[in-house]
Amino acid sequence: MHRPFFFSLNFGRPRAPSCSRRPFSPTAFQAGCHALSLMRSSQQRRIGKVMDQVLYSTPDNPAPENRTEGFFETHDGHQLRYAVFRSSGQIAKGTVVILHGRNEYIEKYFETIRDLTAKGLWVATFDMRGQGGSPRLLKSRNHGHIRRFVDYERDLDTFLEKVVLPDTRLPFYLLAHSTGGLIALSAAPYLTTRIDRMVLSAPFIGLTGQSASPRVIRALAGTLTALGLGFLPLTSKLKEPNFSDNPLTSDEHRFERNVAMMKTHPELTLGPPTARWLIEAFRTMDRVTSPNHLFSITIPTIVIAPTRDGVVPYTAQERLSRYFRAGQLVPINGARHEIFQERDIYRAAALAAFHAFIPGSDAEENQDVAALGT
Repeated sequence: MHRPFFFSLNFGRPRAPSCSRRPFSPTAFQAGCHALSLMRSSQQRRIGKVMDQVLYSTPDNPAPENRTEGFFETHDGHQLRYAVFRSSGQIAKGTVVILHGRNEYIEKYFETIRDLTAKGLWVATFDMRGQGGSPRLLKSRNHGHIRRFVDYERDLDTFLEKVVLPDTRLPFYLLAHSTGGLIALSAAPYLTTRIDRMVLSAPFIGLTGQSASPRVIRALAGTLTALGLGFLPLTSKLKEPNFSDNPLTSDEHRFERNVAMMKTHPELTLGPPTARWLIEAFRTMDRVTSPNHLFSITIPTIVIAPTRDGVVPYTAQERLSRYFRAGQLVPINGARHEIFQERDIYRAAALAAFHAFIPGSDAEENQDVAALGT
């Protein structure tokens, strides 16, 4: 069945106490307000602007509690939306940094965030530049665009420096899906001293399921970019989401939950990627899948690979594992592209693989990683 040309890959801070509410004591009042002023100015410098409402909920997708949210400033002045979610335990087992796929946003991971914090882990995540609740890079808010793929990596580095390192708990782990997985693979050689382990979910290292071949898509995207038209998409609009033929998940409830969020808050969603975005992604795929690059990655990694992935070829993920000495392939038989939006049987297998791999994260309960999804 033919699909539209390159469809979407993946379909306020708490207020500080007011000084005016304290019992009046001139000395305490002056000292307390001075300390509060210093704290606010320090946070403002570190994370940039703060808004009253940052995250959005729907009745079927409530935001997890015990969180901090806001915006942090990138190296080139963009304000990216982020959130940190804390576990209820007194001792954190570490922090999971989640990198999203294309056209994803923090709210889509609320369920997974609750799963992780219930196991004693903290979670830190942000909306990548140009998507979700972060500013768009073109006047047309509908187009997914990037000038240079390395900007994604620099944003991750800034997030680690400004938010994760000062505000969360060691050790740090990376959970990256689809395009987030491509970013993680690209940045991995420079993350060795910061990230202890990586879990990649269907990393975007290939393309399938389109009405044109990847070679044709790449040629068209390259031509437009060379002509100075890289800001244009290869198609004017995307197909309306329809569960019956979607390549992302076989779970109708989670599919409809995501559609409801998109309809309630369409400002979080994107249309098709631009030619420049595509050509940057293809070039990054070439680089990260080369044996030399894979040999340079020393962070222990597992690649959770859905065998019925309709976006990234499963065979491409198999090939990746052959040269990835620090990586291990964990196939999830029968699952589609968005494994953490899948049916419980597949989702549970992916979470079991995650917890078996992450030190101190219920590893004793999930020993048989090789048998997952069988």
